[in-house]
This record gives sequence, structure tokens and C-alpha cells, in this order.
Amino acid sequence: METTKTTQAVSSPATSGERSFEGYTMNGFLALFIILALILAVGGWLILSIIAENSVPCVISSLLLVCLLFCAKGFVQQEPNEARVMMFFGKYKGTFKSVGFYWMNPFINTKRLSLRSRNIDAEPIKVNDKQGNPVMIGHVLVWRLKDTYKAMFEIDSQTMARNTASVGTDVNSIMSAFENFVKIQSDAALRQVAGLYSYDNNESSDEVTLRGGGDIINKQLEERLDERLNMAGIEIVEARINYLAYAPEIAAVMLRRQQADAIIAAREKIVEGAVSMVKMALDRLSSEQVVELDDDKKASMVSNLLVVLCGDDSAQPVVNTGSLNM
Repeated sequence: METTKTTQAVSSPATSGERSFEGYTMNGFLALFIILALILAVGGWLILSIIAENSVPCVISSLLLVCLLFCAKGFVQQEPNEARVMMFFGKYKGTFKSVGFYWMNPFINTKRLSLRSRNIDAEPIKVNDKQGNPVMIGHVLVWRLKDTYKAMFEIDSQTMARNTASVGTDVNSIMSAFENFVKIQSDAALRQVAGLYSYDNNESSDEVTLRGGGDIINKQLEERLDERLNMAGIEIVEARINYLAYAPEIAAVMLRRQQADAIIAAREKIVEGAVSMVKMALDRLSSEQVVELDDDKKASMVSNLLVVLCGDDSAQPVVNTGSLNM
């Protein structure tokens, strides 16, 4: 007899994203009125049972009173741009985003999160640019939570916090842990972007640089941050570089280099203008027949004009009382 062994594959449910909470909720003020009325009624019954020395109604009324007091745990108050992650004995039941005062199942565990935009002004860090030069670069970014499911279940908020003992159900503690996570990832993204570009380029004006890139660099930074923070359900609203300078150990050398480049560029402009002015002077003298100059005289005149126009010091006039033929 041949025995056939069958194996049943147990498929785990696919990871779900954020969804709205569909459990039962009641207006908080109505629920408060009902619970208070029941507490008064059960309390009166308990008092009457004690007076009548009737043990069974006394026990029942005491249990009902405890249950009613436990039901008071179901009240929640939520402000605009806040959300509550709802969990029923460890199972995700959805995200509650309605604003107001509500009552819901007291057995549901909730964790409150803020959906408001938050700002981070990071301290400048030392990185190496494309050419290996150490530079100091800082950035500012605006972020907010977009997917509460990823934020709570895809990453571990305890490991993100500076002090793991401080992370609990308090919204400020949880959001501080997310802020620390964003800071670490933003520093890594900033180092990655800074390594793709040079601080400055003195040879070609077409190449994108950290100093002149502007919106291109900021867009690159936003894209890198979105890639890193998408797994945490965090959205980058804005990211931009707000500080850029050479590291102190090479700042003086680079300053002298920039000054030399500026001097060379200025000299090129001066020479270009001087040559144009000399050419114009020779053409005017020739066209208006002011004086006839041979090649040697033209060369001497060009030399004198270039010295006067390109020199840093003021020219000293010399009056020639002799003849031009001398």
C-alpha cells in the first residue's frame, strides 16, 4: 500500500498598509452620560443590597460597578492632525483620525501619533566632496508622518530613541524617536549627495557644484531622503542645504585659491578691454589721418598703451619735445 503524504502550505497574510479604523465608536458625551447614569443606578442598587444584607445582589452590583468603571477607559479625545493606531490584543485594527471626543471598545490599545509637519535644523557636518576636499555642510528639512502602519510596525521606535526607557505611549516620546531616526537618515543622505558633486568648479561653468547647484542639489537631497524614509512611512515636505563652507583646515588655502582665480579672471577682462581700446585707437588715427605711423611706431604705441591700460599704478606722462623721426 502506497502512502501519499500531503503538505499543506500555510500562507501568512501579506503585510498590510494603513487603513481606516472600522470598529464601533460612540459620541463621547452621550457615552459619558450613559455610563454616569448606570454608575449611579448600580451604586444605588449596591447600597440597597448592603442595607438589606443580600449577598447575591451585592456581589452582582459590585461586579457591574467595576465593569462600568473599566468602560471609562474607552474615552478618547483627538485633536486635528493627530491619529491613533488601534490594536486589539496585538492585532492591527486600523488608524483612527476623526477629530473630537469619542468612546470605543476599552479593550483596544491605542497609540497616539502626530501628523503635523516638523522641522529639523541639523548642525553642519564634515563630509568629503567629489574631489575629496573636506567641507562643512548643513541642511534643514520639514517632514511629517504619512503612513502610520509603517511608522509603528515597519521600524522599531525603541532602537531609534536616544533613551530607550523614555519611549512609551506618550506622543511626544514616540515623535522624538521618529525625529532621531530622521536625523540619522538625513545625515547619511547628505553625505551621499555631497560626495557626488564638487564644492566648486573653476574650469567648467557647466558642471553642477554644491555651491552653485541650488535647486538641483536640494532636489537630489529630497529624493535620497524619500528613498530612505519611505520604509518608515515618513514624507519629506522640503529639504535644502542652508550651510556650506570649506573645513577649517583647508579654508585659508582655498580662500587664496579663490582670490587667485578672481585676479586671473579680472586680468583677462582688463587685457581684453585694453586690446579693444588699442585697436580702436589705431583705427581712428589711421582713418582720420591724424598721423602716419610705421610698424615700429605702431608697436611702440601698442606697448605703451597696454602698459598704461593694464598697469595697477597710474601712468606718469612724459612729454616728447623732439621729432617723431628721432
